[in-house]
This record gives sequence, structure tokens and C-alpha cells, in this order.
Amino acid sequence: MIKGFFHLPKAVNEPVKSYAPGSAEKTELKAMLQHLQSVQLDIPMEIGGRSVFTDQKIELRQPHKRKHVLGTFSRGTEQHVKDAIDAALAAKANWEKMSWENRSAIFLKAADLIAGPYRARLNAATMLGQSKSAYQAEIDSACEIIDFLRFNVQYMSQIYSQQPESSAGIWNRVEQRPLEGFVFALTPFNFTAIAGNLPTSAAMMGNVVVWKPADTQIYAAHVLMEIFKEAGVPAGVINLVFVSGPTAGNVIFSHPDFAGIHFTGSTGVFQNIWKTIGDNIHKYKTYPRIVGETGGKDFIMVHSSAQPAVVATAIARGAFEYQGQKCSAASRCYVPDNIWPAVKEQLVRDMASFKMGPVDDFSNFINAVIDEKSFDKLAAYIDAAKNDPNVEIVAGGTYDKSEGYFIAPTVILAKDPKYTTMCEELFGPVVTIYVYEAAKFSETLKLVDETSIYALTGSIISQDRYAVDEATYALRNAAGNFYINDKPTGAVVGQQPFGGARGSGTNDKAGSMINLLRWVSPRTIKETFVPPTDYRYPFLKES
Repeated sequence: MIKGFFHLPKAVNEPVKSYAPGSAEKTELKAMLQHLQSVQLDIPMEIGGRSVFTDQKIELRQPHKRKHVLGTFSRGTEQHVKDAIDAALAAKANWEKMSWENRSAIFLKAADLIAGPYRARLNAATMLGQSKSAYQAEIDSACEIIDFLRFNVQYMSQIYSQQPESSAGIWNRVEQRPLEGFVFALTPFNFTAIAGNLPTSAAMMGNVVVWKPADTQIYAAHVLMEIFKEAGVPAGVINLVFVSGPTAGNVIFSHPDFAGIHFTGSTGVFQNIWKTIGDNIHKYKTYPRIVGETGGKDFIMVHSSAQPAVVATAIARGAFEYQGQKCSAASRCYVPDNIWPAVKEQLVRDMASFKMGPVDDFSNFINAVIDEKSFDKLAAYIDAAKNDPNVEIVAGGTYDKSEGYFIAPTVILAKDPKYTTMCEELFGPVVTIYVYEAAKFSETLKLVDETSIYALTGSIISQDRYAVDEATYALRNAAGNFYINDKPTGAVVGQQPFGGARGSGTNDKAGSMINLLRWVSPRTIKETFVPPTDYRYPFLKES
């Protein structure tokens, strides 16, 4: 084994490409979009280094072009989950013995592959499969996953370097062991970067992983798995299975070697998983690590001193980028009555300029929601608002699924601050605004804190620093990521580690060292150089 104290390349955030007219990246991406829409893929599971196909094929369609089939994937069974666990455990001994610098090299190579030859393909797959605009895909499936890989490798080395003090004659050390068993990564549809980070963050710490992505993210997940294989992730370290949640859970949460779950998804699913783990706790060799980021009902709190243009822009971007399908998207806003008319005027004007349509037309600011289930849910909320005399639709309020799952960005004005859409997570391009009396700022802060079960993100917009200070303290438990004079979304790896508490998850901060510490089990080692040879201590002597 090569010896040395190795220094990693310094992690820096990947620059976001502009995709401006005439740019090389725009030309390359448009060509890739055209190519991927001209072929149909047959996507297999990846288990123990083998591509596994089944007879049950599930179609993958573009949310914005319902009739266009991108390809199919092979639906797996409980046996495939068992095979994935067996493959992971078989790979475990060699993987956890691999030196940290070699593990680092694999994931740094993966980052460079995404930054270079795979950038257009991964972005295009994300756009077509998840209906993201070019810019949103660039931020997500290129830059953020690159950042996760590079910064997590850096955090890994920092974790290993943290060592205890030693007294005379003694050498104390800490070994960061991989967890004893396998980790289950359960990933969502909305962020390719999250889908890549959840299995790799555990894997780079020496763990083996069974990875189940959301069905609606499989198209891009397939590309990620190709990248990981090309980067050198050994067979069996990350195993990709396409099964239903219950199918995976029936096997995984009953297995004695289940060591942890890395989860992003709904609060209800996470709570059920936690309960199942608790019910089965006696079956496991170790207490499993439970790490989850779940829902949000994210707020923008506005002070009377705020600039209306800043508020309107924060709402437009925070609520409607990627159709509001972010757990961090602005969903409820509290605007004082003294500036509401000006905010409303600009917001309505800006929304009138939004273009909505498929992702290959780069002029579209709004694309489709992910699937019919999401569409129907959002349409029902909008219809209910239309029929409520205490609610006004300020803008939007229309929807159409004839060609794709298109929900027009919608602003609801509620007289009741506890109206349904002020409290419940919608996960779509619908934001609800409550106009409060400007003099009741402090009372409204209390309202913001008490309205939702979630505590993921939020922001305060104010020119008055006393108000900023008051809000920052009053809302300290209402958001794990808090923004001052900005929209409550857009966390950057290494700058704003992401996560929330209450009903929003375990706040283990993806994009920081905190998250990686959840995937190791420390062992302290004390070595005595000259051990004693007599049991007697000096205090035993009387003279």
C-alpha cells in the first residue's frame, strides 16, 4: 500500500454555465436533447456489477410531452432487493479496506466526468425525465452533484484528520469505521443531485449501498450509474434497484444487516419508515442510522420596510422555479398591507411575462409538473380556492394536461392565515399570500412560527435591521435554512448546508461534514508505550 499524507485538490463550487445564445454549452445541450428524444432506452437495474433486465417493462414519459416515450425500465421484485443486499455485503470487505485516497479518486473522477463529457447528457436526461429547464438542470444535475462529490471528499479527509490529544507515554487515535451492514438510499424525483448524493455520501465513507430512486427519476439515475461505473466504483458497492417502496421495505427493514437509511421524500413516508425500523429494532445487528430530509411549507416573511421589487422577485423565483417542486420552494408569504399593492402590481406583471411549455424551448420559464397524480392534486387545491369566498386568485388558476401536466403559476390571496394552502405542503407552482397589518409584525412572526409542522426553509425581507434581528431570533426553530433579503431556496453545497427539523427531517445537513459523520462509527484506540508491571498505585503507601 502506498504511504503518505495526501492532500486533495481544494474543493470549489462548480461554475454555473449560462446557456446564453450562441454558447457552446447551449449548442451541445440542444443536440443532446434532440438525440435522446430520437431513441428509446431499455434501462436495467444494476446489481453486483450486472445489468439486470426483467419482463415487466414500465414506460418513461416526458411530463411535458405525455405521449412521448423516452424508454422503459425493468421493474424488480423482492428477490432483486435480496440480490442487491447480497451483492452489497459481498463487496463490503474489499471496499471498506480500500484506502481513503483511492476511494477519493473514484468520486473526484465522477465529478470531473459530470463536469466534462457527461454534462450535456445528464442535464438533458434531467430536463426530459423531470421537466426541468436548462438552467435549473444545470444548477442541479451538473453543478450541485459535482459540488457534493468534491466537497464530500474534502469533508471525508477532514473527518479522518480529526484526532484526539495524547498524554505522555500514550498515543490516542480515532478510527472512523464504516457502518456494520449496508445502507439503503431512497431518493426523490425532483433533484438529480440528491439522487446522486444520497448513495455516494455513504459509499465514499466505506459503506455499501442499495439505492432505490423514484420511478420518475430513473431516466437520469441510469446516467448517474453509468458515470459511477466509469469512475471506478467497484461492482456491488452501489446497487440500483427499480422496485416499489413496499417491495423494498419488506426486505430491507427486516434484514439483520440493515445499518442505515439515507432518505429524501415525503414526511408521511419517512414517519412510516421510522416506525417500521422501531418495530424491527430487535432484528438488527446495530442501531440503524436514520437520516431524512422530508417536506416543507417554506415562508417569506416581509417587513414594512422591504422594497416591493425585492419581494415580488423573491416570490416569483422562490415559488415558481422548477414549478415549485422543491422542498425549499416559497409556499406561504406574509406581506404587510403598506407595500402589498406595489408587490402585487409587479408580481402580476412579472407572471404575465412567464412562458410555459416543453423544456427544449429554452424561452419557457415554466415547464410541467412531474406526473398526473401531482397535477390532479394541485388542480383540486386550485378549484377549492376558486370556490371559497374568503379566497382570491390573484394570478394564474388554470391548468391543462392534454399535452403535458401544465399548472399555471398561481397566487392565492387568503383572508385566513390558517387557510388550507397556508398550512399544507402542495409541492407545485402555487403560493399563498396573507396580508397583515404592518404594525403587527411581531404578532405575525409568532403566526409564522406556529402555522406549519415543517421547519425547512424561510426568509425575512427587510431594510430595517432591528426587524431582521427580531425575525431571525423569533423564527430560529421555524427553518433549518434561513435567508435574509432573498428567496428561501437555492442552497449551495459548502456554503449553505441543507436541512430542517420538526416535520422536515433530521437536519443532518447535506453538503457538510455533519452528514458524512452519520455514515461512520468511530472507534477510539489507546496505545500505551511502556505499560505498568505492578498493580500498586503510590497512594497505597503510608510512608
